Amino acid sequence: MLGHRDLTAEDFVGILKRRRWWIVIPAIVMPLLAIAVTFVIPPRYVSQTLVLVDQQLVPDTYVKPVVMEDLNQRLASMKEQILSRSRLQPIIERYALFSKDNSTIEDRLDLTRKAISITPIRSELSRAGGLPGFFISFKADQARVAQQVCGEITSLFVSENLRAREQSAQGTTDFLRGQLDDAKRSLDEQDAKLADFQRKFIGQLPGQEQPNLSMVTSLNSQLDAATQSLARMQQDKTYEEAMLAQQTKDLKTQESTGVTPQDQQTQLQQMELSLAELELRYTPDHPDVITLRRNIESLRAKLLEAPPKVTIAPPAPGRSEPPQVQQMRAQLRALEQGITSKKQDQARIEQQIRTYQARVQSSPMVQEQIKELTRDYQTALQFYNELLNKKNQSEMATDLERRQQGEQFRVMDPPNLPEGPSFPNRQIFAGGGLAAGLCLGLLLAAFKEYKDTSLRSEKDIWVFTNLPTLAVISLEGKVRGGSVPGKRWHVFSHRGRSETRKAGSRT
Repeated sequence: MLGHRDLTAEDFVGILKRRRWWIVIPAIVMPLLAIAVTFVIPPRYVSQTLVLVDQQLVPDTYVKPVVMEDLNQRLASMKEQILSRSRLQPIIERYALFSKDNSTIEDRLDLTRKAISITPIRSELSRAGGLPGFFISFKADQARVAQQVCGEITSLFVSENLRAREQSAQGTTDFLRGQLDDAKRSLDEQDAKLADFQRKFIGQLPGQEQPNLSMVTSLNSQLDAATQSLARMQQDKTYEEAMLAQQTKDLKTQESTGVTPQDQQTQLQQMELSLAELELRYTPDHPDVITLRRNIESLRAKLLEAPPKVTIAPPAPGRSEPPQVQQMRAQLRALEQGITSKKQDQARIEQQIRTYQARVQSSPMVQEQIKELTRDYQTALQFYNELLNKKNQSEMATDLERRQQGEQFRVMDPPNLPEGPSFPNRQIFAGGGLAAGLCLGLLLAAFKEYKDTSLRSEKDIWVFTNLPTLAVISLEGKVRGGSVPGKRWHVFSHRGRSETRKAGSRT
């Protein structure tokens, strides 16, 4: 009746005492059976190695690594490549892995993949929780085969890491080299455009406004000086022409009258002396004084009379001129040549002034155009310099990978030779058998107690009959409270009459 009421600690102790063999026997038999099973299951040996990830020997501040992919992703990619058919089939055939029961190569490949285990090592100290290394293990039915295959897999990981990093670095270098060639061509084009523009608009480029203004000022000063010099030369020419005309007129007068200008000058001086003597003797109103003064003025007027502007003709052939006339003609020709040269200089300076003024006026437009060309050139130059720097860094990183001084896998512990099988583990099987036997024994004991309807105490009687117990009588006939132990009878009231039932009897 234990299964029909709440149980106490005394009830559980009683159950253990009554059903102890139901619990003990499975607890002894099941471990023995589990140990016996370990002798039937084929053993499995596990060989394991530790691979650490060493950082590159050269600091990152000098040579930046090209391969920046996360190690977890690279390890997963390498694992898929190494577990491919082309990599595993030679190993399977070399060591005859899983060749029992005439299994196909696909089945052997699946079993081999399942036998390989890659376990990353997480560290909170290395690289801020990065991946400092990983374990590689392999299961086989022979210890020596497990060790050899584990070594093969480890070697594949190490070599694949070196090859992948070198290939990635070389690919990056080749790509940057091609991009650098394209950038150089673009930079050359921009440089040629800028040079052509500078040659075309020389003198109008930014920063040349002030020199142009200074040049305009200087040219204006030169123009003023040339204009003044031209005016003086023209005055000198006019004077020389007048002198030459006077000389020519004097020569003609001399030829016709025989009186030379020197004679007239001498006559004028004599008349002035005579006037001075008359003024000493007579008053200014004297008729002789007035007449002589009038003659002096007339002669002086003739001497000072300006010659007419005429073209000086060269002398007739066979006729010679006085040296002073020839000298005047030479001076006049020199003045004419100087005037022509000055006029040319004046025109040249005026043209230069117009040119520099046009440069000053067109400077804003040229400045906008060259700003655009310079911006494109600077962009191309900056892009070229960045690519050149990256290519140099990539070449150093590639050379570092070739020398195996970059990040690489280092085998810390070589594959071990298993001393015993990792599966089946007899201790684990025995412990599992013991736990299974105890569970089975407890379930059987509980089941037996649940099916048992014997009345063993007053609580069972109360639960079964819902009637109080009147008395308890042992087999020796003593009522409850006696000192002699033994089986007891319970006396209880049943439907108005008393009944007696042996303790532990079925209902």
